[in-house]
Amino acid sequence: MTLVRWNPVNDMFNLQREFDRVLSGFNSKHERDEDYESAVWSPMVDIVENEDGYELSFDLPGLKKDDIRMNFIENKLKISGSRAGIEEKNDATCHRIERSTGKFYRSFTFPSQVNPDNISASYEAGVLTVRVPKADEVKPRQISIN
Repeated sequence: MTLVRWNPVNDMFNLQREFDRVLSGFNSKHERDEDYESAVWSPMVDIVENEDGYELSFDLPGLKKDDIRMNFIENKLKISGSRAGIEEKNDATCHRIERSTGKFYRSFTFPSQVNPDNISASYEAGVLTVRVPKADEVKPRQISIN
């Protein structure tokens, strides 16, 4: 028998997903996203903004680069993928599973125009870092007074 730790955050995530599903019929522009619909968990993320752009750091330990999918469409960054669970063996018993497994999904809509051609990502020590530069026309600039 496998014991699975109850996580109240997962219940809230499922409730949010159910509300989104119910309310999607009222909004013709609502996008049906297969990754969102099938996601089991959401990775933690830190988002930092400076005058040049945004940096998002996702905690994704134990994954390979190939386990992570990322795309950028209409000012929205989408991160999804899957983490395999522990396989039970006949001669071993799992007593506790606290790490999230299964499909994950996160998406972020940026409040200002960004430069999608220069988005970069790196994955090191279980942290996915995504850099999203702002478009030149939205970067703050000094204006001299004559």
